[in-house]
Amino acid sequence: MLKQIVLLSLSAGMLFTVHAQSALKIITAKQVKKIEKVLSADDMQGRRTFTPGIDKASAFIETQFRKAGLQTFNGSANYRQEFSMTQAETQNSKIVIDGKAIPDSLTAIFSYQPSVSLTEKSDVEIVKINAGDKFGPKFYEYYQSKKNLLVLVDSSFSNRLKNIQHIDKITSSPGSNTVVFVFGTKEAAAFSVECTNTISKKSLNNVVGVLPGKSKPDEYVVFSGHYDHLGVGSPAEGAPHGEKDSIYNGANDDAAGTTAVIMLARYFAKLNNNERTLVFTTFVAEELGGFGSQYFSKQLAPEKVMAMFNIEMIGTESKWGTKSAYITGFEKSNMGKILQENLKGSSFNFYPDPYPEQQLFYRSDNATLARLGVPAHTISTSKMDDEKNYHTASDEIGTLDMKNMAEIIKAIALSSATIISGKDTPSRVDATQLK
Repeated sequence: MLKQIVLLSLSAGMLFTVHAQSALKIITAKQVKKIEKVLSADDMQGRRTFTPGIDKASAFIETQFRKAGLQTFNGSANYRQEFSMTQAETQNSKIVIDGKAIPDSLTAIFSYQPSVSLTEKSDVEIVKINAGDKFGPKFYEYYQSKKNLLVLVDSSFSNRLKNIQHIDKITSSPGSNTVVFVFGTKEAAAFSVECTNTISKKSLNNVVGVLPGKSKPDEYVVFSGHYDHLGVGSPAEGAPHGEKDSIYNGANDDAAGTTAVIMLARYFAKLNNNERTLVFTTFVAEELGGFGSQYFSKQLAPEKVMAMFNIEMIGTESKWGTKSAYITGFEKSNMGKILQENLKGSSFNFYPDPYPEQQLFYRSDNATLARLGVPAHTISTSKMDDEKNYHTASDEIGTLDMKNMAEIIKAIALSSATIISGKDTPSRVDATQLK
């Protein structure tokens, strides 16, 4: 009898392997390129949030989810997970510091009030970003502050000014404070800030599809990427790399991740043996502050999410070459070790994030769910110490390796098998230790 059970188990395992290998055949470089080509095309206009381009991208992803046979999330009428944000557009502003009028070209004002009037006698704190400081962390600390701030930024960071001015002023929870950045001014004994804004509600949406689980329908595994990018700039912004294009196509960031989510949806739908419920989502507004993933995280009880595979920038080979990728926050759960174990004997390798100083674990859509204790990690190949096309107009489909992308997507599919079946459950992230 024992011999029969062993033989039956081996036969079942072999059948699963054959079935999985058959399903993997749909993940090809040709199919990857077909999807990637649509998402990163010029007519998507860089997929900037609140533009016709992002709506067009959403419609395309919805069509792909429908063709894959996914169900909608929570019985929704469609695949769009809609929500709204508050947007502020500055109409007029005037800043005077120590009797000197500061030109708009040297300032950026973030406020969600119809009118702003501040002086040195108001409840305003003066802070600085000095030469030698790490600009990114300082900027986000002040940008996200709940206080009124006048931020004096050293002129050595003048190359960051355009990026700040291009940040859309949107928020899910508008406060009453104002944060003003002024570049090239060292001191402010006396000052005045006058500003008027037009405040409006803007609609946007994630795209979400579901494959219900067979035996564990209330346990979820999420596969995600973000489908927004930076939109259209000026031709001069592409000049460092020689291109004259003004469209930020975002082929790698993150049409590549969205392509992977679509391909994985096709694969698992064909496999049709997931014991846990699979949720496939492409997030909006990642580039503006992760607002899409923040909204999504509120729609699921975090304790029911067993794992999150967030996929970001997998279009170029990693520092180890092809057939390899890294996992951010590797040490924060044992999910990475599970994936490594499931790939033993294959030619593919997952590694811990080699760029810990870049804080990548906190910079993508996985971070929102990770802060709720979910083993949520980003899979990437991007060489963040030398990614020449990152956030430039040169991030186009011609810079990507479709064959290697297909191999990465296959590796994600195979390595996730024991989590999807319910055999493995990754350890939870200790949210109290996160920033």
